[in-house]
Amino acid sequence: MRKIQMVDLKGQYEHIKEQVNTSIMEVIESTAFINGPEVQNFQKELEDYLGVKHVIPCANGTDALQIAMMGLGLQPGDEVITADFTFAATVEVIALLQLTPVLVDVDPINFNIDIEAIKKAITPKTKAIVPVHLFGLAANMDAIMEIANDHNLYVIEDNAQGIGSNYTSKDGSKTKTGGIGHIGSTSFFPSKNLGCYGDGGAIFTNDDALAHTIRGIVNHGMYIRYQHDVVGVNSRLDSIQAAVLRAKLPHLDTYNAARQNAARKYSDAFKDIEGITTPTGYCDAGASICDTCDCHVFHQYTLRIRNADRDALVQHLNDNGIPCGVYYPIPLHLQKAYADSRYKEADFPVTNQLVKEVISLPMHTELDDEQINFITKTIINFVAN
Repeated sequence: MRKIQMVDLKGQYEHIKEQVNTSIMEVIESTAFINGPEVQNFQKELEDYLGVKHVIPCANGTDALQIAMMGLGLQPGDEVITADFTFAATVEVIALLQLTPVLVDVDPINFNIDIEAIKKAITPKTKAIVPVHLFGLAANMDAIMEIANDHNLYVIEDNAQGIGSNYTSKDGSKTKTGGIGHIGSTSFFPSKNLGCYGDGGAIFTNDDALAHTIRGIVNHGMYIRYQHDVVGVNSRLDSIQAAVLRAKLPHLDTYNAARQNAARKYSDAFKDIEGITTPTGYCDAGASICDTCDCHVFHQYTLRIRNADRDALVQHLNDNGIPCGVYYPIPLHLQKAYADSRYKEADFPVTNQLVKEVISLPMHTELDDEQINFITKTIINFVAN
Protein backbone atom coordinates (compact mmCIF):
# COMPACT_ATOMS: atom_id res chain seq x y z
CA MET A 1 0.00 0.00 0.00
CA ARG A 2 1.24 3.49 -0.83
CA LYS A 3 2.03 5.77 2.08
CA ILE A 4 -1.13 7.57 3.18
CA GLN A 5 -0.96 11.35 2.95
CA MET A 6 -3.36 13.86 4.48
CA VAL A 7 -3.02 15.77 1.20
CA ASP A 8 -1.09 14.21 -1.70
CA LEU A 9 0.13 17.22 -3.68
CA LYS A 10 3.01 15.24 -5.20
CA GLY A 11 0.67 12.61 -6.61
CA GLN A 12 -1.62 15.27 -8.06
CA TYR A 13 1.35 17.10 -9.58
CA GLU A 14 2.53 14.00 -11.44
CA HIS A 15 -0.64 14.06 -13.59
CA ILE A 16 -0.15 17.69 -14.70
CA LYS A 17 3.62 17.89 -14.41
CA GLU A 18 4.39 18.70 -18.05
CA GLN A 19 1.87 21.52 -18.29
CA VAL A 20 2.82 23.02 -14.92
CA ASN A 21 6.54 22.93 -15.68
CA THR A 22 6.07 24.43 -19.13
CA SER A 23 3.83 27.20 -17.82
CA ILE A 24 6.22 28.13 -15.02
CA MET A 25 9.18 28.26 -17.41
CA GLU A 26 7.20 30.50 -19.78
CA VAL A 27 6.64 32.96 -16.95
CA ILE A 28 10.32 32.91 -16.02
CA GLU A 29 11.37 33.45 -19.61
CA SER A 30 8.88 36.30 -20.05
CA THR A 31 9.94 37.92 -16.73
CA ALA A 32 6.33 39.13 -16.35
CA PHE A 33 6.25 38.10 -12.70
CA ILE A 34 3.60 40.53 -11.40
CA ASN A 35 0.23 41.12 -13.12
CA GLY A 36 1.47 39.37 -16.23
CA PRO A 37 -0.65 37.60 -18.86
CA GLU A 38 -0.95 34.45 -16.73
CA VAL A 39 -2.71 36.42 -13.98
CA GLN A 40 -5.04 38.15 -16.43
CA ASN A 41 -5.90 34.91 -18.20
CA PHE A 42 -6.50 33.07 -14.94
CA GLN A 43 -8.80 35.86 -13.78
CA LYS A 44 -10.94 35.55 -16.92
CA GLU A 45 -11.02 31.76 -16.80
CA LEU A 46 -12.06 31.75 -13.15
CA GLU A 47 -14.80 34.30 -13.89
CA ASP A 48 -16.15 31.95 -16.54
CA TYR A 49 -15.95 28.93 -14.25
CA LEU A 50 -17.68 30.62 -11.32
CA GLY A 51 -20.19 32.51 -13.42
CA VAL A 52 -19.31 35.86 -11.83
CA LYS A 53 -18.63 39.20 -13.50
CA HIS A 54 -15.46 40.03 -11.60
CA VAL A 55 -12.59 38.05 -10.09
CA ILE A 56 -9.84 40.11 -8.47
CA PRO A 57 -6.79 37.95 -7.63
CA CYS A 58 -4.77 38.79 -4.53
CA ALA A 59 -1.91 37.45 -2.43
CA ASN A 60 -3.75 35.05 -0.10
CA GLY A 61 -7.13 34.09 1.30
CA THR A 62 -6.81 36.18 4.46
CA ASP A 63 -6.09 39.27 2.38
CA ALA A 64 -9.12 38.41 0.26
CA LEU A 65 -11.39 38.59 3.30
CA GLN A 66 -9.80 41.80 4.57
CA ILE A 67 -9.97 43.51 1.18
CA ALA A 68 -13.60 42.46 0.78
CA MET A 69 -14.46 44.24 4.03
CA MET A 70 -12.40 47.27 3.08
CA GLY A 71 -14.15 47.42 -0.27
CA LEU A 72 -17.56 47.48 1.39
CA GLY A 73 -16.52 50.50 3.43
CA LEU A 74 -17.13 48.91 6.82
CA GLN A 75 -16.14 51.25 9.66
CA PRO A 76 -14.61 50.67 13.12
CA GLY A 77 -17.29 49.50 15.52
CA ASP A 78 -19.50 47.98 12.84
CA GLU A 79 -20.60 44.49 13.85
CA VAL A 80 -19.90 41.50 11.63
CA ILE A 81 -21.58 38.17 12.37
CA THR A 82 -19.71 34.95 11.64
CA ALA A 83 -19.38 31.37 12.88
CA ASP A 84 -17.57 30.39 16.06
CA PHE A 85 -16.50 27.06 14.55
CA THR A 86 -14.05 27.93 11.79
CA PHE A 87 -10.42 28.92 11.14
CA ALA A 88 -9.25 32.12 12.82
CA ALA A 89 -8.63 34.03 9.57
CA THR A 90 -12.35 34.72 9.28
CA VAL A 91 -12.49 36.64 12.56
CA GLU A 92 -8.88 37.84 12.40
CA VAL A 93 -9.53 40.33 9.62
CA ILE A 94 -12.63 41.66 11.38
CA ALA A 95 -10.51 42.48 14.40
CA LEU A 96 -7.64 43.90 12.33
CA LEU A 97 -10.01 46.41 10.74
CA GLN A 98 -11.31 47.38 14.21
CA LEU A 99 -14.73 46.03 13.37
CA THR A 100 -16.61 44.13 16.05
CA PRO A 101 -16.74 40.36 15.55
CA VAL A 102 -19.97 38.71 16.66
CA LEU A 103 -19.48 34.96 16.94
CA VAL A 104 -22.48 32.64 16.80
CA ASP A 105 -23.01 28.89 17.04
CA VAL A 106 -23.25 26.44 14.15
CA ASP A 107 -25.75 23.86 12.98
CA PRO A 108 -25.20 20.39 14.53
CA ILE A 109 -25.89 18.59 11.23
CA ASN A 110 -23.83 20.49 8.69
CA PHE A 111 -21.47 22.54 10.94
CA ASN A 112 -22.26 25.75 9.04
CA ILE A 113 -23.45 28.96 10.65
CA ASP A 114 -26.78 28.55 12.48
CA ILE A 115 -29.56 30.55 10.87
CA GLU A 116 -31.54 31.19 14.04
CA ALA A 117 -28.35 32.28 15.83
CA ILE A 118 -27.74 34.87 13.11
CA LYS A 119 -31.22 36.32 13.62
CA LYS A 120 -30.73 36.60 17.38
CA ALA A 121 -27.34 38.31 16.98
CA ILE A 122 -28.48 41.19 14.78
CA THR A 123 -28.39 44.66 16.38
CA PRO A 124 -28.57 48.20 14.97
CA LYS A 125 -24.75 48.07 14.64
CA THR A 126 -24.75 44.91 12.48
CA LYS A 127 -23.48 45.59 8.98
CA ALA A 128 -22.44 42.21 7.54
CA ILE A 129 -22.69 38.42 7.77
CA VAL A 130 -19.76 36.17 6.88
CA PRO A 131 -20.95 32.61 6.22
CA VAL A 132 -18.16 30.05 5.87
CA HIS A 133 -18.72 27.13 3.49
CA LEU A 134 -17.05 24.91 6.05
CA PHE A 135 -15.16 21.80 4.95
CA GLY A 136 -16.49 22.39 1.41
CA LEU A 137 -20.21 22.29 2.18
CA ALA A 138 -22.38 25.16 0.96
CA ALA A 139 -24.03 27.12 3.76
CA ASN A 140 -27.78 27.83 3.66
CA MET A 141 -27.46 30.85 1.40
CA ASP A 142 -31.19 31.24 0.68
CA ALA A 143 -31.86 31.85 4.36
CA ILE A 144 -28.77 34.02 4.82
CA MET A 145 -29.58 36.25 1.85
CA GLU A 146 -33.16 36.59 3.05
CA ILE A 147 -31.96 37.77 6.46
CA ALA A 148 -29.49 40.16 4.83
CA ASN A 149 -32.15 41.64 2.57
CA ASP A 150 -34.56 42.08 5.47
CA HIS A 151 -31.96 43.94 7.55
CA ASN A 152 -30.00 45.70 4.78
CA LEU A 153 -26.80 43.77 5.53
CA TYR A 154 -23.85 42.77 3.36
CA VAL A 155 -23.01 39.09 2.86
CA ILE A 156 -19.35 38.15 2.44
CA GLU A 157 -18.91 34.48 1.54
CA ASP A 158 -15.78 32.83 2.95
CA ASN A 159 -15.30 30.28 0.18
CA ALA A 160 -11.75 29.23 1.07
CA GLN A 161 -12.83 25.61 1.53
CA GLY A 162 -15.74 25.49 -0.90
CA ILE A 163 -14.55 26.42 -4.37
CA GLY A 164 -16.43 24.44 -7.00
CA SER A 165 -19.38 23.68 -4.74
CA ASN A 166 -22.83 24.23 -6.28
CA TYR A 167 -25.54 25.75 -4.13
CA THR A 168 -29.08 24.76 -5.14
CA SER A 169 -31.59 27.49 -4.30
CA LYS A 170 -35.21 26.90 -3.36
CA ASP A 171 -36.21 27.67 -6.94
CA GLY A 172 -33.97 24.87 -8.21
CA SER A 173 -31.31 27.11 -9.74
CA LYS A 174 -27.65 26.32 -9.12
CA THR A 175 -24.93 28.88 -8.33
CA LYS A 176 -21.29 28.35 -7.51
CA THR A 177 -20.50 29.28 -3.92
CA GLY A 178 -18.68 32.57 -3.66
CA GLY A 179 -20.94 34.17 -6.24
CA ILE A 180 -24.16 34.35 -4.22
CA GLY A 181 -23.50 37.07 -1.64
CA HIS A 182 -22.50 40.65 -2.30
CA ILE A 183 -18.89 39.55 -2.34
CA GLY A 184 -16.96 36.30 -2.01
CA SER A 185 -13.39 35.37 -1.14
CA THR A 186 -11.22 32.32 -1.49
CA SER A 187 -7.77 30.97 -0.74
CA PHE A 188 -5.44 29.13 -3.10
CA PHE A 189 -3.28 27.73 -0.30
CA PRO A 190 -1.62 24.54 -1.65
CA SER A 191 -3.90 22.12 0.24
CA LYS A 192 -7.13 23.71 -1.02
CA ASN A 193 -9.27 21.98 -3.66
CA LEU A 194 -7.83 24.51 -6.11
CA GLY A 195 -4.40 25.27 -4.71
CA CYS A 196 -1.27 26.89 -6.05
CA TYR A 197 2.33 26.16 -5.07
CA GLY A 198 2.62 29.03 -2.62
CA ASP A 199 0.10 31.56 -1.38
CA GLY A 200 -2.74 33.08 -3.35
CA GLY A 201 -6.32 34.24 -3.09
CA ALA A 202 -9.13 36.00 -4.90
CA ILE A 203 -12.22 38.14 -4.38
CA PHE A 204 -15.43 37.69 -6.41
CA THR A 205 -18.33 40.04 -7.05
CA ASN A 206 -21.02 40.87 -9.58
CA ASP A 207 -21.04 44.54 -8.52
CA ASP A 208 -19.15 46.70 -11.04
CA ALA A 209 -18.54 49.61 -8.66
CA LEU A 210 -17.37 47.32 -5.88
CA ALA A 211 -15.02 45.50 -8.23
CA HIS A 212 -13.50 48.82 -9.30
CA THR A 213 -12.90 49.83 -5.68
CA ILE A 214 -11.29 46.48 -4.86
CA ARG A 215 -8.98 46.60 -7.88
CA GLY A 216 -7.57 49.81 -6.46
CA ILE A 217 -7.28 48.46 -2.92
CA VAL A 218 -5.20 45.43 -3.93
CA ASN A 219 -2.68 47.67 -5.69
CA HIS A 220 -1.82 50.34 -3.10
CA GLY A 221 -5.02 52.25 -3.88
CA MET A 222 -3.83 53.02 -7.40
CA TYR A 223 -5.76 53.00 -10.68
CA ILE A 224 -3.15 55.18 -12.37
CA ARG A 225 0.48 54.71 -11.37
CA TYR A 226 1.47 56.95 -8.44
CA GLN A 227 -2.06 58.30 -8.06
CA HIS A 228 -3.53 56.86 -4.85
CA ASP A 229 -7.31 57.29 -4.86
CA VAL A 230 -8.21 54.96 -1.98
CA VAL A 231 -6.36 53.51 1.00
CA GLY A 232 -4.97 50.26 -0.27
CA VAL A 233 -2.65 47.35 0.43
CA ASN A 234 -0.06 45.42 -1.52
CA SER A 235 -1.78 42.13 -2.31
CA ARG A 236 -1.19 40.61 -5.71
CA LEU A 237 -1.23 37.07 -7.07
CA ASP A 238 2.12 36.49 -8.78
CA SER A 239 2.30 35.13 -12.30
CA ILE A 240 3.96 31.83 -11.39
CA GLN A 241 1.13 30.98 -8.99
CA ALA A 242 -1.41 32.03 -11.63
CA ALA A 243 0.27 29.67 -14.10
CA VAL A 244 -0.10 26.77 -11.66
CA LEU A 245 -3.74 27.65 -11.04
CA ARG A 246 -4.45 27.87 -14.78
CA ALA A 247 -3.06 24.35 -15.17
CA LYS A 248 -5.29 23.06 -12.36
CA LEU A 249 -8.55 24.93 -13.00
CA PRO A 250 -9.69 22.73 -15.94
CA HIS A 251 -9.35 19.71 -13.60
CA LEU A 252 -11.18 21.21 -10.62
CA ASP A 253 -14.50 19.47 -11.26
CA THR A 254 -12.66 16.16 -11.71
CA TYR A 255 -10.71 16.78 -8.50
CA ASN A 256 -13.92 17.52 -6.60
CA ALA A 257 -15.63 14.45 -8.06
CA ALA A 258 -12.72 12.31 -6.83
CA ARG A 259 -13.14 13.78 -3.35
CA GLN A 260 -16.90 13.14 -3.44
CA ASN A 261 -16.28 9.56 -4.54
CA ALA A 262 -13.82 8.99 -1.68
CA ALA A 263 -16.33 10.55 0.74
CA ARG A 264 -19.06 8.13 -0.36
CA LYS A 265 -16.72 5.19 0.22
CA TYR A 266 -15.82 6.47 3.67
CA SER A 267 -19.49 7.01 4.54
CA ASP A 268 -20.55 3.59 3.23
CA ALA A 269 -17.95 1.94 5.47
CA PHE A 270 -19.11 3.86 8.55
CA LYS A 271 -22.87 3.89 7.94
CA ASP A 272 -23.76 1.13 10.43
CA ILE A 273 -21.13 1.93 13.05
CA GLU A 274 -22.64 3.19 16.28
CA GLY A 275 -20.97 6.27 17.65
CA ILE A 276 -19.66 7.56 14.31
CA THR A 277 -21.55 10.36 12.56
CA THR A 278 -20.60 10.92 8.93
CA PRO A 279 -20.84 14.20 6.98
CA THR A 280 -24.00 15.17 5.17
CA GLY A 281 -24.79 17.13 2.05
CA TYR A 282 -26.88 20.25 2.56
CA CYS A 283 -29.56 18.97 0.17
CA ASP A 284 -30.21 15.87 2.25
CA ALA A 285 -29.44 17.02 5.78
CA GLY A 286 -29.32 14.14 8.20
CA ALA A 287 -28.80 11.50 5.52
CA SER A 288 -25.79 9.99 3.78
CA ILE A 289 -24.05 11.68 0.87
CA CYS A 290 -26.27 11.24 -2.16
CA ASP A 291 -24.93 10.21 -5.57
CA THR A 292 -26.00 13.45 -7.23
CA CYS A 293 -25.04 15.84 -4.42
CA ASP A 294 -22.74 18.60 -5.64
CA CYS A 295 -23.16 20.99 -2.71
CA HIS A 296 -20.21 19.43 -0.84
CA VAL A 297 -16.72 19.32 -2.35
CA PHE A 298 -15.04 17.80 0.73
CA HIS A 299 -12.10 20.02 1.40
CA GLN A 300 -12.23 17.96 4.58
CA TYR A 301 -14.02 14.71 5.37
CA THR A 302 -14.94 15.16 9.02
CA LEU A 303 -16.45 12.60 11.39
CA ARG A 304 -17.98 13.04 14.81
CA ILE A 305 -16.74 10.40 17.27
CA ARG A 306 -19.42 10.11 19.95
CA ASN A 307 -18.81 6.92 21.95
CA ALA A 308 -15.02 6.78 21.97
CA ASP A 309 -12.06 8.92 22.97
CA ARG A 310 -11.41 11.17 19.96
CA ASP A 311 -7.92 12.15 21.08
CA ALA A 312 -6.98 8.53 21.69
CA LEU A 313 -8.23 7.75 18.17
CA VAL A 314 -5.96 10.47 16.77
CA GLN A 315 -3.00 8.81 18.48
CA HIS A 316 -4.11 5.36 17.29
CA LEU A 317 -4.30 6.54 13.69
CA ASN A 318 -0.90 8.20 13.90
CA ASP A 319 0.55 5.01 15.36
CA ASN A 320 -0.77 3.14 12.32
CA GLY A 321 0.66 5.59 9.80
CA ILE A 322 -2.64 7.36 9.13
CA PRO A 323 -2.50 11.16 9.27
CA CYS A 324 -5.57 13.01 10.50
CA GLY A 325 -6.55 16.45 11.75
CA VAL A 326 -8.75 18.07 14.35
CA TYR A 327 -10.41 21.09 12.76
CA TYR A 328 -10.88 22.85 15.13
CA PRO A 329 -9.74 22.02 18.67
CA ILE A 330 -10.59 25.36 20.33
CA PRO A 331 -13.63 27.55 19.56
CA LEU A 332 -12.87 31.09 18.46
CA HIS A 333 -14.75 32.52 21.43
CA LEU A 334 -12.27 30.77 23.76
CA GLN A 335 -9.18 31.93 21.88
CA LYS A 336 -7.19 34.46 23.90
CA ALA A 337 -7.07 36.92 20.99
CA TYR A 338 -10.84 36.98 20.57
CA ALA A 339 -12.12 36.47 24.10
CA ASP A 340 -14.97 38.82 24.96
CA SER A 341 -17.19 39.18 28.00
CA ARG A 342 -20.22 39.31 25.70
CA TYR A 343 -19.87 35.59 24.97
CA LYS A 344 -21.61 33.07 27.22
CA GLU A 345 -20.88 29.35 27.06
CA ALA A 346 -24.61 28.66 26.86
CA ASP A 347 -24.61 30.41 23.47
CA PHE A 348 -22.27 27.82 21.92
CA PRO A 349 -23.51 24.32 22.82
CA VAL A 350 -22.90 22.84 19.37
CA THR A 351 -19.44 24.29 18.85
CA ASN A 352 -18.37 23.30 22.36
CA GLN A 353 -19.41 19.72 21.62
CA LEU A 354 -17.92 19.57 18.13
CA VAL A 355 -14.44 20.52 19.29
CA LYS A 356 -14.44 17.39 21.46
CA GLU A 357 -15.70 15.03 18.75
CA VAL A 358 -14.53 16.03 15.26
CA ILE A 359 -11.74 14.33 13.38
CA SER A 360 -10.85 14.86 9.71
CA LEU A 361 -9.52 11.96 7.65
CA PRO A 362 -7.14 11.99 4.68
CA MET A 363 -8.95 13.60 1.74
CA HIS A 364 -7.46 14.35 -1.64
CA THR A 365 -7.66 13.43 -5.30
CA GLU A 366 -5.24 10.50 -5.12
CA LEU A 367 -6.88 8.34 -2.43
CA ASP A 368 -7.32 4.74 -3.56
CA ASP A 369 -9.56 1.93 -2.35
CA GLU A 370 -6.75 0.11 -0.52
CA GLN A 371 -5.97 3.20 1.50
CA ILE A 372 -9.63 3.95 2.25
CA ASN A 373 -10.22 0.35 3.36
CA PHE A 374 -7.22 0.45 5.68
CA ILE A 375 -8.25 3.79 7.18
CA THR A 376 -11.88 2.79 7.77
CA LYS A 377 -11.04 -0.64 9.22
CA THR A 378 -8.50 0.90 11.58
CA ILE A 379 -11.11 3.37 12.86
CA ILE A 380 -13.89 0.80 13.13
CA ASN A 381 -11.68 -1.62 15.07
CA PHE A 382 -10.73 1.14 17.50
CA VAL A 383 -14.30 2.31 18.07
CA ALA A 384 -15.54 -1.29 18.54
CA ASN A 385 -12.99 -2.09 21.28
